Amino acid sequence: MKLSTYCTQTSVAAIFAAVFGVLAFMGGVTAFVVMHPSTAPAETAAMHFPAPFTVADSALAARAAIVYDPTNGRVLYEKNAGLPLPLASITKLMTAQVALASIPSTTPVTITSADILHQGDWGLRPGDTLSLYALLKLGLVASANDAMAAVATSLGSTYLAQMNQTATSIGLTQTRFLNPTGLDISTTTAGAYSSAHDVALLAATFYAQHPEYFTLTQASKVRIVDGSRTLAAAATALPLLDIPGLVGAKTGYTDLAGGNLVAIFDVEIGHPLVAVVLGSTEEGRFADIRTLINTARTSTP
Repeated sequence: MKLSTYCTQTSVAAIFAAVFGVLAFMGGVTAFVVMHPSTAPAETAAMHFPAPFTVADSALAARAAIVYDPTNGRVLYEKNAGLPLPLASITKLMTAQVALASIPSTTPVTITSADILHQGDWGLRPGDTLSLYALLKLGLVASANDAMAAVATSLGSTYLAQMNQTATSIGLTQTRFLNPTGLDISTTTAGAYSSAHDVALLAATFYAQHPEYFTLTQASKVRIVDGSRTLAAAATALPLLDIPGLVGAKTGYTDLAGGNLVAIFDVEIGHPLVAVVLGSTEEGRFADIRTLINTARTSTP
């Protein structure tokens, strides 16, 4: 079974509202603020590790990319980062963000027939009842479209409005959601659009507010017991899991999007960076992210 999976900086006058979060790391607690790039003090940016860096265009297959430091709002690297592109399954981060803000993780959700009419379903059946937590685990680790459709359905008929309102509230200016999974709606219309910059802000915000859900994607597979059945599948981020310091990642792939990927990794203990590639290839996205991570780690002031 195959699981399928819009940075230009705004004007200096525009200030992104800070999002506070507490991150757990190796038993310690580190606080960081998700900052808009325009709030980063330019006169001190060059003094900090890691330093901004360049990558040859030929080194990346992706149409757009960014490496973003959420602790101080610095953009370390960008390529067409404000360009809105099809988002594919990275959409599921927003679906999870809205769900966790709306209902408890223990809430039972019953699968409907409409939930399973999606490409890349995960094997759920109408009438199955799983907790919100279990469905989010399936959706984030294995990118299960049926699971995330059920999550969205549990939020009521206004879930898309909630997703788009949340995007606006956290400063995502190039983002628009048309469905909760990111699956292409037609051969010309994607299920969601976003920029590499916006994806970086979304991932940083989700990690700051729900770190335990983002780190679920460190797992190499997901296993859920549903009554007498045990459902299991490999993680879609599996090719990245050997990267030291990887916090987690979310993949996306559709015909319109190509290969998308967002990864958060610690460049040093307690210092996360967000790397995003959009419009790469199904396999090239993993190489693209590795190139960005490795270059960020070796950059110096």
